[in-house]
Amino acid sequence: MENKEKEFETIVRENKSTIYTVCYMFSKDNDEVNDLFQEVLINLWNGFDNFRGESKVGTWIWRVALNTCISDERKKRRHGEKVSLEMASDLFADDDHDTKQIQQLYGRINRLDLMERAIVLLWLDNLSYDEIAAIVGITVKNVSVKLLRIKQKLIQMSNNKDY
Repeated sequence: MENKEKEFETIVRENKSTIYTVCYMFSKDNDEVNDLFQEVLINLWNGFDNFRGESKVGTWIWRVALNTCISDERKKRRHGEKVSLEMASDLFADDDHDTKQIQQLYGRINRLDLMERAIVLLWLDNLSYDEIAAIVGITVKNVSVKLLRIKQKLIQMSNNKDY
């Protein structure tokens, strides 16, 4: 059991930024990011024994993280918003210029629909069109078309001062 836990810990440590990126895209505040991050970890742990290695570990993590966040988003729509609890520490506070630009980009991406968000996240993480198609369950050609449209939407948002 100890070996399994160490292997899982290593995988999470190596893919922490991927998990965080997905969670950040589906949240409105740091408390939600923390909750989503924990949910993803729980789902990864629960599925760890069933991971057969038919895909890359990173692809599996992307898929679990996206499915967890999309499921949470659907629950929120059905049951209303969650009530946030205050925490004494802010795990994700970062006030430098690069972080502010990234947050602005993610703010715009967050306005996209769920599938568009998932696709652009995967693309931003430098996954190939083949990998993106496998994760979201569409054709490679459809990935290409959707990315072109997403980029056009993001450009339009950046040109519009209301965004």
